[in-house]
Amino acid sequence: MPAAGGDPWGEMAEWERLFAWSRAVPPHAQRRHGVPERSVPFQCVLKCLEGSVVTQRSPAELQLRLSLFDAAHRYFFGHTWHGSARTPQGSPAGQPPRVLFNEAVYFHTSLSHPSIMAVVEVVAVTPSPEGLSRDVSCGFGLIPLFDSRREPSDLAAKDRALKLYHGTPRALLHPLLQDPLEKNKYMTVMENSHLQYTLKPHPPLETIFHLLPENLLVSGLQKIPGLLPAHGDTGDSFLKPRLMGTAPCYLDQLCIRLHPSLEEFEEELLEQLSSDRLLKEVGSTLWVQERRLRVGVHNGLRFVQAPQVAVLQPAAEVARGQASSPTDSAAEQALLLRSRLQLSEMVPHAAFGVCFQLEYVVCTGAKAAAGSALGPAAAMHTVRWALWSPFLAASSSPVQLPLRGGARPSPGQTLVYRNPADSESSQQVKRIASGSVQFHVCTDSEEQLVTSPDTSGRAGKEPGKPPTLSLSPGSPLRPAASPRGPGLSLSQLSASPRGRAEPAVPRGHSTPVPRPRGTQRDGCAEPAARHAAGITHLEADLRPGSPHADASGSEHLRELPFAPTQLPIAAVGLPAGSTALTRASLALLHASGFPEILDGNKEPVEVTEPLDPARFSPRLEEADALQSNEIILQFLAFSRASQDSMEGTWPRTVFLTFQFYRFPPVTTPRLQLVHVDGERATGSAAPAQVLLQLNKDGTPSTGAPGLQLRYMVDPTFLKPGEQRCFVHYLAEHSLQMDVWDGDSLLLVGSAAVKLKPLLRQGRPAVRTLHELEVATTEYEQDTPAMGRDVLQPLGVRVAVRGRLHLCLANVGHRCEETPVSPRRPPLSRTRLVPSLGGGSLLSLHAGGGVKVSRARRLAEVDGELAATLCSHRPEQSPLPPRAPREAVAVRQRKLRRMALVRQQEDAGQRMPQRMGWREQRMRHLRDLQVIDAYRERIKLQCISQMLSQAITVTHTVYAMLGTAEFFEFALKNPYSVQHTVTVEVDHPELRVILDPREWRHFKELTQTTTPLEEDMFHLREDLRPQVYLRPKETVHIPFRYQTFSAEPAVAAVLGPVGLSEEEDAGRMQEEPRAAQMRPIQVAFRVSGGKPIALLRVKVEPRPHVVDQTFRFYHPELTFLKKAIRLPPWHTLPGAPVGMPGSQPEVHVRCSDPNVICETKNMGPGEPQDVFLKVAGGPSPQIKKFFVAIYTDPWLAAPLRIWQFYLHSLQRLDVSCTAGQLSRLAVPLRGTRTLRRVKAFCSHPHELKVDPAGVFVLPPDGVLDLFVGVRPRRAGSRFLYLNLVDVECHQLVSSWLLCVTCRQPLISKAFEITIPAGGGRGSNKRITYTNPYPTRRLYFLGTSRPDLLQFKEDSFEVAGGEVYTIGLRFAPSQSVGEEEILIHINDHEDKNEETFCVKVVYQ
Repeated sequence: MPAAGGDPWGEMAEWERLFAWSRAVPPHAQRRHGVPERSVPFQCVLKCLEGSVVTQRSPAELQLRLSLFDAAHRYFFGHTWHGSARTPQGSPAGQPPRVLFNEAVYFHTSLSHPSIMAVVEVVAVTPSPEGLSRDVSCGFGLIPLFDSRREPSDLAAKDRALKLYHGTPRALLHPLLQDPLEKNKYMTVMENSHLQYTLKPHPPLETIFHLLPENLLVSGLQKIPGLLPAHGDTGDSFLKPRLMGTAPCYLDQLCIRLHPSLEEFEEELLEQLSSDRLLKEVGSTLWVQERRLRVGVHNGLRFVQAPQVAVLQPAAEVARGQASSPTDSAAEQALLLRSRLQLSEMVPHAAFGVCFQLEYVVCTGAKAAAGSALGPAAAMHTVRWALWSPFLAASSSPVQLPLRGGARPSPGQTLVYRNPADSESSQQVKRIASGSVQFHVCTDSEEQLVTSPDTSGRAGKEPGKPPTLSLSPGSPLRPAASPRGPGLSLSQLSASPRGRAEPAVPRGHSTPVPRPRGTQRDGCAEPAARHAAGITHLEADLRPGSPHADASGSEHLRELPFAPTQLPIAAVGLPAGSTALTRASLALLHASGFPEILDGNKEPVEVTEPLDPARFSPRLEEADALQSNEIILQFLAFSRASQDSMEGTWPRTVFLTFQFYRFPPVTTPRLQLVHVDGERATGSAAPAQVLLQLNKDGTPSTGAPGLQLRYMVDPTFLKPGEQRCFVHYLAEHSLQMDVWDGDSLLLVGSAAVKLKPLLRQGRPAVRTLHELEVATTEYEQDTPAMGRDVLQPLGVRVAVRGRLHLCLANVGHRCEETPVSPRRPPLSRTRLVPSLGGGSLLSLHAGGGVKVSRARRLAEVDGELAATLCSHRPEQSPLPPRAPREAVAVRQRKLRRMALVRQQEDAGQRMPQRMGWREQRMRHLRDLQVIDAYRERIKLQCISQMLSQAITVTHTVYAMLGTAEFFEFALKNPYSVQHTVTVEVDHPELRVILDPREWRHFKELTQTTTPLEEDMFHLREDLRPQVYLRPKETVHIPFRYQTFSAEPAVAAVLGPVGLSEEEDAGRMQEEPRAAQMRPIQVAFRVSGGKPIALLRVKVEPRPHVVDQTFRFYHPELTFLKKAIRLPPWHTLPGAPVGMPGSQPEVHVRCSDPNVICETKNMGPGEPQDVFLKVAGGPSPQIKKFFVAIYTDPWLAAPLRIWQFYLHSLQRLDVSCTAGQLSRLAVPLRGTRTLRRVKAFCSHPHELKVDPAGVFVLPPDGVLDLFVGVRPRRAGSRFLYLNLVDVECHQLVSSWLLCVTCRQPLISKAFEITIPAGGGRGSNKRITYTNPYPTRRLYFLGTSRPDLLQFKEDSFEVAGGEVYTIGLRFAPSQSVGEEEILIHINDHEDKNEETFCVKVVYQ
């Protein structure tokens, strides 16, 4: 290692020594590309050396040395560790000689590759007569660190004996020593010699990764800055590392001065860069775009954290933006930082220091617009750096440091701009000539500044001693938890740092903390420092004219651990089980006259019991001769649930929405609920009501009842191998259906049915009947749960509204040509795309037959040429042949334009009846000239197109949302020389797989048997991959296509809009055709941009399967924030089988890039939540998006796909009292046309509208809709109000009523005991006295109308008299207690009194 230079810094010798010692050789350039992997910590214990190698150089001392080696590139890297020299001791008779070392070496590396290994060298140290030591290599050994799976080698079971080889490890650099090294014939093993050692991962080392650089080998006895000494007598501080406490500090009012002035320094810098650039290329001038300062804490070995990046501004620009007193020219030549820096990672150690790096971003060409992130190419140059340690001696404020530069090592691992030319000046003058940095320091949020003598004043006494600050680790510091510093600027996105070993991490902008007014500075401070003290950040100067506002009370807020109150809702799907139909229900359905379902022999299919899940066999489905499946969904009847409360009226008409498999979503026509005897159902609890289709005029159809939809799933319409996917879909998934009110367009509820009964299992046809629960799910307002309520379902209320009677059937048919079931997995299709011989011109048609093509005129092929020839001919001449590719509208427009031009030219002249031969000859000559010019113009284009077609291969991928499509392209080098080929892809959803682990994962998933290569690609500066090809060599390039986009994402209005009979989804019998997409072009180019192969990828989208649907109603133009709790991962269908107790990491992706979707791993055994943040649109817009859930790290195939609907509604906030009527007016705005509308509400017993019937909404008019709200129970809830066009059944407007109801004041309380278990109930009476002197009319109400009924709903009583109220309590089937409120309201429906009756059922 190179030795450290002179030490001009006095007490900084400790940092200088560590920095010079820790300089290491970086890994090979090919290893530094791509995203770094997780670093693996190791402990290697070298125990003893035995055998003849001990006595080989006797009586010399033996020493062990350890290095890191990359066998794939034959490259040593890192830092060589030197152990202590040991003298061989005498061994007992009959035992081999041995030397005990017992030295532990620690290191960590992220190069997890099988070719990375540790090299142990045995060195004999012999003293020479001159007093120097002579080192002779006695042998070496190889310790592999990783196995073929890139996992750490399992060598920790017991001591291992490392065999030694003759020679020196420098022989590994010889080109004849190829991998594998252990089997190379040039490697000679030393007989009867070995080294005992252990190698194992050391997880405790991960806690000090920020202190120990990667690939740096250290001994257990070595002291690392920031690490406390070890406990006990071992002295090994790395066995259980303990970190030293931090002592945060703050830097404020930082300014940098450059010699001789800022303008002259930058002018010289640009001149030097321009002269160096003109030697390579010719271009425009250079200009400074930004001046940056990187500030970080360095412990002599590495940066403890990524340095903060701050943007500096010249003082002259700052002074122009503030109304302050004029300053001198010297102060205007400084660079100022207008924010405060917090260094929370500082540790009280002599080797810890603050590193400052001044960087310039220099751009080429004209200056970009202000605030624009796009502009000319930028390059970043480091011009100066400085280091300051606050823990060596007392210091003062301000602190002033000289800047360093020139060809010497720097912490940033970059080249630094040279210092000014050497002169005969003194050392102090040279230090000032390099520039200086000045700042103030404080140790807490109150900015308690520390003082010490001035640096310039003590220059004569201590010229080499920088100013320092004394901090003790035990001082009671109270650092403010503010952001770490200013973030990156826009231009940093385009600037490319050169050779930086530790890239900066973008951070949040720091909040400015101005210095309190009244803080006095010493008189020796310079004017520039006083001017800089008044500079604040732009965000702090809020009031014009007051840049020095009083901020003595402002501090950085301390961020506390915060658990969000957003309670998660359970992601448990609807109950997919169905109950068995009673004989009464079967008789009712049989008497209704539903159409029979016929099998392939035109015979009725009998109703069977659902298949036992344990009896399902995939082999029976594959061996079935009837491979075509006709899926029939027959909707029969709909009944109201007995436990449905009085919260909503029963719908008159309904319709359903659902999606089966990958067919398009279905919206059924409106179906009317009719009793079997023909009377329409309008009451509450009643038998099942038959579904009847409606005619166009809204009258019931006279045809067969029910609705029947058919889906023909034929293998001829499926992709290869998709038949297995369809069988898996029927076996594992459920069909979810939404039931809507056909009049109010309000959601009645949702139901789900398992599709496993549709599996025929070798039978010709199956038919099953199901009775499904239709439940509605209400998501309450986001209020934190207190006490025991947190054990309840969080924010979710489920109520069963009714039961849907459904018939499922599957009729098997024979295919015309039944395809043979493929042997490959269902996801496997054509994974290997062969090339057409690289750049060779091969025929696209390999068949031996002769292809005949008829030549056509150019005017028939090209529409542009046809229009040009037509424009030179007279009107009477026959029209040219119409170009086949020219659109009819474009051609008609051109003809009309030509006719108008001819009319203007021939105005006043009579067209000759015949054209002479001379004119005809001139016309032909003119046409020939046009054709010849046209051919010359397109000749080059046609030749290039033909050559491109000869090397173009077309591949088709069938893309589904969230599913990765993998394929490999066989790329061949057609030339006899080697080439480096660059892969260019013009689409963001198609990319080359660069990570070999990801490549291996997809090859195992698709069972692709092509070879896999490690580190095959090299990334250019523009992140385009390159691959090296030998002459005539063929390699396989892995590609991955994955899309997360799904359209349409936003619906203008609610889904069931404009429903009619023509929209019957039953006519869809095959998979829809894919939408046309532009093919993706992939070019493989050699040097010079010449392509050797072209790949044309056609994407055919396929619909995806939806596993669960969520609907949220939210106020318009606001953000919806929800947390959805995932069910236990092992309960999900298709979940991977892992180790007992293990839990895979869950990943989520959203189809809408504007939706924030993420999940966090809260630790083993903790539940996981999916967090959503969605921006709602204007009412009544519906936003639709999908969320894919993965459990594999490469996101190959989603485990579940969730569908989300966000209904944006107009918000109305209502604050009221339970049992009392609250009135409000809702303005209605008419559309462009006249509409007949009606208002519908979700809870008609609690919500009243006026007008209640159908009324006319005039065009562009404004009306008031009066709404009365009378909630029955206290709390917060949502009510819905829809305004529907009754003629076209279209949603005009929708409101979300956010009701906050408070409990009324209870004046009397009663208690009654009623026997449970049936009976006739109980009759009771209570009295009420009219407190007014006049006669009054009162109305009665209750919070539980299902449990309490009044003899009279209203009564009238004279002033001061007593009235007896008759009560009727309904019986209860269960034991418990209920509190029922009785509201007594006046004639205006205002609450007079409220009684509470506690009913005990026992």
